Amino acid sequence: MRREYDTCYHRNMTSRKQRLTVTVDPELVDAGNRAVVAGAADSLSGWVSTALSEKVRRDQQLEDLRAAIADYEAEFGEITAAEIAAQRRSDREDAVVVRGRKRGATAQGRTASRAESA
Repeated sequence: MRREYDTCYHRNMTSRKQRLTVTVDPELVDAGNRAVVAGAADSLSGWVSTALSEKVRRDQQLEDLRAAIADYEAEFGEITAAEIAAQRRSDREDAVVVRGRKRGATAQGRTASRAESA
């Protein structure tokens, strides 16, 4: 069964494709071919087209971010390095760290707890 997103890599793209000849690093071709073999892409062309679409989307997001920062700085003044450092410290202090359990630690803890309660 073919899904809609398989035939359209980006909502603004047409179904009519254009041939493109490019030279890329062999590692990228290998990665694309592995994606096809793994079923993550229908073809190498589709994988490349998706990658280019994602690059266009990321570039637009960065441009939107630059514009938002410029608007903010126009209204409130330039964001200083000290303000960025202070915000990073605040973010670290407010962060909730979630880590997996260490191997063996849980089993040992349970064993010790059971032995104490017995």
